[in-house]
Amino acid sequence: MTTPGEQTEVFACFGATVSLRAGGDAEIVRLGLRRARAIAEEFHRRLTRFDPSSDLCRLNADPRALVPADPMVRRFAAAVRWAGEASGGLVDATCLPAVEAAGYREHWTPATGTTGWAPGAPPDWEPAWSAVGVEGECVRRPPGTRLDSGGLGKGLAADLMAAALAACGAWVIDCGGDLRIGGLRGLLRPVDIAAPQPGPPIHRFQVARGAVATSGVTRRAWAGGHHLIDPRSGRPAETGIIQVTALARTGLEAEVRAKTALLAGPERAAETLVGGGVYVTAGGAVHVVERAGAVSRG
Repeated sequence: MTTPGEQTEVFACFGATVSLRAGGDAEIVRLGLRRARAIAEEFHRRLTRFDPSSDLCRLNADPRALVPADPMVRRFAAAVRWAGEASGGLVDATCLPAVEAAGYREHWTPATGTTGWAPGAPPDWEPAWSAVGVEGECVRRPPGTRLDSGGLGKGLAADLMAAALAACGAWVIDCGGDLRIGGLRGLLRPVDIAAPQPGPPIHRFQVARGAVATSGVTRRAWAGGHHLIDPRSGRPAETGIIQVTALARTGLEAEVRAKTALLAGPERAAETLVGGGVYVTAGGAVHVVERAGAVSRG
């Protein structure tokens, strides 16, 4: 996806590899890439749930209902509320107890994911996204509610990085396979969608501006579970869909639409993918959703 003359920046972040590519005026690109990387690293430092000293972990441990927070953390809290509203409660970033009960208690890598993380007993947990919000310079949530940045955080971080690259002629942000694409030139780029299992790509989109996010249950999976929780049951999702890719205007929206479609199941997935996308059912059938909502089976 790199074009001639583009500068690149590749680094580890969000438990994945982040790749930034941008072209245009060399100095504008250099400064933009530097700023975008700094944003990603600050976002990760503040919002990781795997470092007890992070802003997110301190927020989760705070006994107060109203907690002073950095602007980045407040923006994430607002995204938690928006995601719950936009998905009808299917995308719930307050389900961290259920995520941990499923076995996801430490950084995921392909190595740790094959050691058979043991799921625990279903948690005594109730969805609380509707009680999360921002008041002035504080985050509001019920004491004891713990937020999980997860995919929402990655999408939001990509949107913040996109703002840093806005003056570049063309750019791509790749956060572990989720993309944010743009630039002043409107360069059309091919985006290949990987199959849920090893094999050739299942579809190709052409994208000039916007975001592409994929949610699935086959990669971050281990013996007895996977990372995507269905808030209706508090357990790893089993909806008849194993992977969804969504196209949208922003990274946050693409993340929410992909997860909503997967959790909604085959009967409602297409209506969720209003910007287009592709979903794969448990039987392996590939369904491509055009922007207008028409579905074709591959």
